[in-house]
Amino acid sequence: MLVYIDGAYLSPEDAKISVFDHGLLYGDGVFEGIRCYNGNVFMLDEHLERLYDSAKSIMLEIPIAIDAMKHNVLETLRRNQLREGYIRLIVTRGIGDLGLDPEKCPNPSVVIIADRIQLYPEKYYEDGLEIVTVSVRRNYPEAINPRVKSLNYLNNILAKIEAKQSGAVEALMLNNDGYVVECSGDNIFLVKDEIIITPPSHIGILEGVTRNTVISLAHEAGFQVEERVFTRHDIYIADECFLTGTAAEVIPVVKLDRRVIGEGKPGIVTQKLIAAFRHLANNFGTPIFACEEKE
Repeated sequence: MLVYIDGAYLSPEDAKISVFDHGLLYGDGVFEGIRCYNGNVFMLDEHLERLYDSAKSIMLEIPIAIDAMKHNVLETLRRNQLREGYIRLIVTRGIGDLGLDPEKCPNPSVVIIADRIQLYPEKYYEDGLEIVTVSVRRNYPEAINPRVKSLNYLNNILAKIEAKQSGAVEALMLNNDGYVVECSGDNIFLVKDEIIITPPSHIGILEGVTRNTVISLAHEAGFQVEERVFTRHDIYIADECFLTGTAAEVIPVVKLDRRVIGEGKPGIVTQKLIAAFRHLANNFGTPIFACEEKE
């Protein structure tokens, strides 16, 4: 495996950053998780747009133009001969001193890792997940805005820890007003009377690329989709529930807080969206190796 760091392709043993990098010291940076399927990078432009938007929000100037970044992502995949896999794209504030001042970090660093990933075993896609509500609240938009995909993921990690201590693999998180926002690593949807409902971005969620893709697929399939606030009660009495994310894709939820959702198995709407998403992911995207032939 070769890892891209600031223009060089290095072995995992040599792929290192400084202990003075503010990405390590303070979680000061942004990242994206991107998938490739069947030789194509899925929603690459959308992921890069969110990366650059996140960086702009925290006043981090990415030292590579977006077209060059796109080339580097594809080249990293080519050098690793990956047609199916996962890309972790990281931009750190760079090396500084032990103080907080980001102006002491003149040279941000770019890291691209290409590898394989499986977040959940296949049985969960067939049988569904059981999740729990945790006490850890999602970051306030006025503090660390969840719409920024930053390297500071401690909020999500604490939620994941609490969920696993309760015997669940995923955590449902609420905002300070008690409304459902998202899970520790995934967006959430419920289905009630064939209407698909998901929280709006302004209440404190990461506006997922997979989330937006699934909303578009749902519209194409003729489903009504509403972005509105709701509580755990709405999930308890829902007909179906599912999560979306780059690593998770589309995955059913059949229990929340030990309450059975719907019939306790993946519902028809969820199954249709899983099939539609997998078809799209396996047939469309930015070609990896075709670009190499043109260059």
